[in-house]
Amino acid sequence: MAMHYGVAVIPTRSRKPRDQAKVENGVLQVERWILACLRHHTFLGLSELNTAIQTLLARLNQRPFKKLPDSRQSAFVAPDQPALRPLPAMPYEYAEWKKARVNL
Repeated sequence: MAMHYGVAVIPTRSRKPRDQAKVENGVLQVERWILACLRHHTFLGLSELNTAIQTLLARLNQRPFKKLPDSRQSAFVAPDQPALRPLPAMPYEYAEWKKARVNL
């Protein structure tokens, strides 16, 4: 899958808990600012839920950092967005191959 999308999979180092701190903090922020806001709402369809999540996600990404300048949106636009490439023309197809023998 990584070869199909032209990316490298780099896992965190074992026994180095500081490597995961930013990822875990990002998950915590989403839980607090998106999931907590939506927990008491009832949605009639997936599209309605996706619209609500997109609205809250845009608001979360535009919130300024407390200890750093700018916001998540501007931190993404400056270094990461110019390096993005378009997705491949063909979607990734998962396949699993097995050798099987028929009994007599």
